[in-house]
Amino acid sequence: MSNIWVKKSVTQILREHQENESPLKKTLTRRNLVLLGIGGIIGAGIFVLTGQAAASYAGPGVAISFLLASFACAFAGLCYAELLP
Repeated sequence: MSNIWVKKSVTQILREHQENESPLKKTLTRRNLVLLGIGGIIGAGIFVLTGQAAASYAGPGVAISFLLASFACAFAGLCYAELLP
């Protein structure tokens, strides 16, 4: 079992950086980053607009609609999970 409190020294981190021992590679392009940003903005907007509409026009049925939507999202997630190898 490894110790979770072990820390690397700054000199060790700098040495690893200079030797390029990192297995991570930069693979995101400019297009990927732009699309990731747009997706985050649109995703946040969906939740903001849902809350505003529920506050202005809906009653106590909002909780039930969110519960039904969570079931639909769970089933969609299970469908996506089946696509993994």
